Amino acid sequence: MSQQQRRPWIVGVSGASGTPFAASVLRGLLVAGESVDLVVSRASRLTLLDETGIAFRDAHWREDLRVWLERGADGKPGTFAVSDDALGRVRHWAAGDLAAGPSSGSYPAKGMLIVPASTACVAGVALGLSKDLLQRAASVTLKERRKLVVAVRETPLSGQTLKQMVALDEAGAVVLPASPAFYAGATHIQDLVDFVAGRVLDAAGVPHQLYRRWEGELGGGSRE
Repeated sequence: MSQQQRRPWIVGVSGASGTPFAASVLRGLLVAGESVDLVVSRASRLTLLDETGIAFRDAHWREDLRVWLERGADGKPGTFAVSDDALGRVRHWAAGDLAAGPSSGSYPAKGMLIVPASTACVAGVALGLSKDLLQRAASVTLKERRKLVVAVRETPLSGQTLKQMVALDEAGAVVLPASPAFYAGATHIQDLVDFVAGRVLDAAGVPHQLYRRWEGELGGGSRE
């Protein structure tokens, strides 16, 4: 696919806890046939290393991404299969590369998903800062009136962060706390992770089958 034809979703991963959420969203996008531009912040690499033992390296990002996406939320490696074709639709941009494609509004993109979003990331985007490519790409997404979904992962929330979340909502972003529900009949940690990832994809308008949807009947979550 030529660059003119390619319109990816930009996925930003910040330093908040919750790297399995990001992996599930990425898998969902790739299963849906979407192209992805990936920005992994410096802080998120420390979180990824702590939560999974995976060191995400710019020079070996494709290999590291495969290991990450194949790992389940319970830490078990090889839980998911990731094809070469799927990985071929991912483009990685270093977080410090402010000359990267997503730093410009003329770069074609469908929108941006920040999963998970730390409170520092929320503040930076709400204030319009561009300390790294993740924040810059989010600012571009807002100014171009493209879809921006911010999956906040923090608790409790301070008053200042709540104000910044309101500012993001007023700017047109979808503020989506990483809050799993239980009506879908979760029986495994992966189910809870996939519910949040599915809601992120719902907000972006990307089809998926990550969780059982509410059908208006009580007790559905307890049935097979």
